[in-house]
Amino acid sequence: MARIKGAMMTRKRRNKILGMAKGYWGSKSRHYKMANQAVMKSLRYAYVGRKLRKRDFRQLWITRISAACKLNGINYSRFMNGLKKAGITMNRKMLSETAINDPAAFTALVEKAKAAL
Repeated sequence: MARIKGAMMTRKRRNKILGMAKGYWGSKSRHYKMANQAVMKSLRYAYVGRKLRKRDFRQLWITRISAACKLNGINYSRFMNGLKKAGITMNRKMLSETAINDPAAFTALVEKAKAAL
């Protein structure tokens, strides 16, 4: 029985990693071992970055809503509590967009939240 050494798959795997490391500085883009380490680390950073982006956007939306609430004479937590009691289920992203693009509609939401409290 012939021995299969797997040259094709090994080469394919190495070329994939070297392709992902294209543009890296120095040996990290040319030598497989160093390229593999760099790619693994950057993939880890990318994974964490996707989680952090969600956190950052939620923080931004809350800051925008809070600023719009202060202009209407209510704080953020009372506003959100009022919306919940009024039965208005609108996510923070849409509330933030409404506060920026349609202040009149946001003021109406604030009035409904105040009435529900």
